[in-house]
This record gives sequence, C-alpha cells and structure tokens, in this order.
Amino acid sequence: MQIGVPAESAAAERRVALVPEVVRKLTARGVEVVIAVGAGAAAMIPDSLYEQAGARIGDDATAWSAPLVVKVSPPSDEEASQMQRGAVIVAFLNPLGSAQATRALAAAGVTAFAMEAIPRISRAQSMDALSSQSNVAGYRAALLAAEHIGRFFPMLMTAAGTIPPARVLVLGAGVAGLQALATARRLGAQTTGYDVRPEVAEQVRSLGSSWLDLGIEAAGEGGYARELTDEEKVSQQQALTDAIKAFDVVITTALVPGRPAPKLVTAEAVAGMRPGSVIIDLAGENGGNCELTKPGQVAVEHDVTIVSPLNLAAQMPEHASQLYARNVLALLDLMLDESGELALDWGDEIIAGACVVRDGEIVNEAARALAQTGA
Repeated sequence: MQIGVPAESAAAERRVALVPEVVRKLTARGVEVVIAVGAGAAAMIPDSLYEQAGARIGDDATAWSAPLVVKVSPPSDEEASQMQRGAVIVAFLNPLGSAQATRALAAAGVTAFAMEAIPRISRAQSMDALSSQSNVAGYRAALLAAEHIGRFFPMLMTAAGTIPPARVLVLGAGVAGLQALATARRLGAQTTGYDVRPEVAEQVRSLGSSWLDLGIEAAGEGGYARELTDEEKVSQQQALTDAIKAFDVVITTALVPGRPAPKLVTAEAVAGMRPGSVIIDLAGENGGNCELTKPGQVAVEHDVTIVSPLNLAAQMPEHASQLYARNVLALLDLMLDESGELALDWGDEIIAGACVVRDGEIVNEAARALAQTGA
C-alpha cells in the first residue's frame, strides 16, 4: 500500500497532512509513504525528518498518483484530475460549502472521505479533526485579541495605581470558544461565555468564566446549535447588543454547518463598545458573526478593531499538523488491515458517514444536493 502526501496549494495553508511521528507508525506496518518535496516546510518539518521516519521523498505528481492520498485542504480541480481512478483521498473537503470541489472529485472517479463529515460519536473522538483544529483556533484567537487591544489583559496593581482586567466575552461555547475562554483567563482577563445551548453553561463555569444568560435556548443535534427562529433571532440580537457594549473584547465562534454564520454582533453593538475594543470573528469563512466583519481583513469601525482571520489553525502549523496527522492516523487505522492494505468496511458507520464520494458517485445526501444546485 502506498500513501501520497502532496504539498498544500491553498492560499496561506501551512499545515501538512502527515508528520514524521505518524509516518513512522505507518511504515512500521509495511505502508509506503511518499511525501512531496517540501510538503512539510511551512510547518517547520524538513524533508530529512520524513526520510528518517521511513518516507520516500518524491515530486508532487508522484504523491497525487498514489492509491491513497492524504492532505489538509480540498484539492483543486487540477489536483483532483491527477488522481488515479478508483483512488482514495482523505482531507478536509468542505462538502457543504464547495459544490465544485465535490463535483471535481466525482468526475475524477475517486472515493473521497471528508474529515469534517466523520460522525460525532464516542468511538470517533480520536479522529475528530474539527475539534483538534478548533482548539488551535480558539487558543490563537485569544492571543490575537491580546495583541490588538492595546491594553493589559490581567489586573495590575502597581505603585501608579491599579489597572482593572480586560473583560472578554466569547460567543459560542464549542471547542474553539472554550479554548478561547481558557486562554484568555490564563492571560488574566475576566471572562464570560455565551451559547444558545444551555447545557454548555457548566463547561463555561468550570473554566472559571461567568455565564451570560439571555434566556434563549437552541440545543440541536450532534453537539451543534439549531438555527434560531426569526423571533428568537430578534430577541437574542437585541439582548446581545445591549450586553456586548460592556466588554473590551468579543470573540465569536458561532457556526451552523452548511449555513451562513449567524449575525450576533450588530453594527449598533460595535458602535456602543468602548473605543479601542476588539472583536475577533472566527466565523469569517462563513460570512462572519459581526455585521461589520470583512472576512480575512482587519477593519476599524467606530474605533473598534474587527479582526476576521481565515484558516486560523494554519497560523500555528507545527502543532496543528501534529494534531491533524494523529486524527488522520486514527481514521487510517479503520481503513487499513493488519498487513497495511486498504480494506474499507462499508458497514462501519464511521467509514460510511465520512464518505462523500464513492467510486465517482456522490453518496453524501447534503453534498449531492449542493453539487446539483450550488456553485
């Protein structure tokens, strides 16, 4: 069996799909791993470390021609066309956001597994790349807030007087939000969390943070929030608008899979924040949680800095790659038999659930519907 790891071509993508630690475990099982020249360079992993782990360094075309290809970001149309018909690819494929990428994989006649489509069940926790990368993003978001605010995060008691701690509000208490709360608190900020799922309040409080209760609940399936009704949105937005004005930093992480990000921070809320305050919007790739967000940019509105980084996990490529590679290895453990050969068990709910395209046919219902109608 041969696994190919091509170099990532997406803009600002610095992660790599496999790291030497994981390559060593695969080669010990008799799997040949081909790493494209320089594939790990942006993650501070030189080719020599891959070679020491037992990988073979080849060109990008060789990596793409492998019967099993592993990468981070979705392949371009050109990259998909380089794959062998009947080959398998494992990556973040964005099946609910990129119809063209799904169509390209189907046209290439391959079988594609999306890391973000892995069922969120206990047995699949070690494969949950969404969570591992969200941890990185949440940590980084708090650091960005501290960098842009221009004030101290912690309380300082000095001979010149006392500086109060920054007040940080995190909207969305998923993995990224909880990590942002934990990191901001470690930096000394006074932290508060909010989510429409009331069951996460205890998790927020366990981090030493306060809970912002607006009286609106929207618990959904799979650990995600359901979409709010129009009436709930109006009520929530006004309550949040009033609350946000009291905070120095707002970090937003609210996402609904396959839908535009909910607008939680209104222009009115931004205008009411103290000059010099900061908003870190982690939902920029889906339009942003703030009405004034400019995805991928740093903007200043009403003397408030609004930062909307894209692919934030890629800004910490070394550790993000380590975590992602371990997630991939856990999935590969299900896909490979004891001799290291590909042996897909379609009766396994993880294998079946993560599959978006099978032998050139789009089998994920939501992805198929989008591919038929979406751009």
